[in-house]
Amino acid sequence: MTADNDLHARLKAALDRDAALALFRGAVQRDSITGNEANVVAYLADEMRKLDLSGLTTADFLPGRPNVWGERKGAGSGKRLLFIGHTDVVHVEGWREAWAGTERENPFGAAVVDGAVWGRGSGDLKAGITASLAALALLDAAGIKLAGDVAFAFVGDEESGQPGTGISAGVKDYVGRIEAGEVARPDFTVYVEPTQLAVYPAQIGFFITDITITGRSAYFGVPELGKDALRAAHAAMSALWAHSDAVSARAEHGLVGRGFLLITGLTGGGYIAVPEKCELSLIRKLLPGESLDQAAAEIEAAVRGAIADPEIQVEFSYPAGRDHALGGTAAEIDAARPEVAMLAQAVGGALAGRGAIKGAPFWSESPFFVNRLGIPAVYCAPGDIRNCHTINEHVEIEEFLAGVVGFAAFMARYCGTVD
Repeated sequence: MTADNDLHARLKAALDRDAALALFRGAVQRDSITGNEANVVAYLADEMRKLDLSGLTTADFLPGRPNVWGERKGAGSGKRLLFIGHTDVVHVEGWREAWAGTERENPFGAAVVDGAVWGRGSGDLKAGITASLAALALLDAAGIKLAGDVAFAFVGDEESGQPGTGISAGVKDYVGRIEAGEVARPDFTVYVEPTQLAVYPAQIGFFITDITITGRSAYFGVPELGKDALRAAHAAMSALWAHSDAVSARAEHGLVGRGFLLITGLTGGGYIAVPEKCELSLIRKLLPGESLDQAAAEIEAAVRGAIADPEIQVEFSYPAGRDHALGGTAAEIDAARPEVAMLAQAVGGALAGRGAIKGAPFWSESPFFVNRLGIPAVYCAPGDIRNCHTINEHVEIEEFLAGVVGFAAFMARYCGTVD
């Protein structure tokens, strides 16, 4: 038996399935829709206290909205590993209506149905948070002591569904504390977004553009007196779709595919009159290495070039700033890094068929580590992103438990162990 097989066998034998599942379900049962992170943070802080973490800290990133972090100090001879995830979840509109009269009716009930835990935030991303904590408890149960440190940080304000929220205020506060030396820098970071236990060393970037096109209204019988904003919007959209095709043809990234833009909204028109105003919204997907500033400038140039009439005004705004004023940057680390392979092997050894190396088709907060701090980071956790943010959000129990074992194996391999 190889050393990896021996480690996985030892961990699986020591795993308390009921305790790990109870930890997971308890987190799902805490309503933490963005803005209400304190509800689940209190629960996590209690569970982290049971693990005897040092430096356990709960601190507000905005009034009444706390982050929580702490660490298990090792023997002092290994590397420092960070597990981080966001505590907030999206809204539950339509959930109760869809599941009325069934055991899934309560979006925060954490019902167990057909071998899966159902509920808002189960995949995105309380399975990942609790799997990381349960992994440390598993190492303790197996009698495995770490040489290096394992740190945990759970932050708020990642989701963007609630008014005035979703600007990554929680992680900004936390990485600011790392920059200030208040929190120790990790050598490697695992962000526990749901990946079905694949390992994502690359992710897309994005920005949202809202475009306001203003012409001049006129009575329908004398349209020559007006400036038709809807017609101008049609020209702009045609130019934007052509630009998207050109962007997509430029390059294909091996893990995250091709860039493009998607027009996501159109409002405008007038009542028996030449439309005076029209508003467009779009989202742009960027590949690692693409500049948000350049991509935004290209979009503005395409729209202005399509609207030739100088009397029609065009304004652009970018409402979704994250680690960049315009949006969120793409991030990538070398997929051949030994830590990536080590994590892939750790989760693959916990559940057959898992541990593939892929790219993230979403944006989350690893760029704060990769791009801002220069710390390598990946995504990896139980859960399927395809059912998150939907009324079908759930996580398979066996996948969750494999995440516990896989994370524990990675902690032991990456941080090293002592006799």
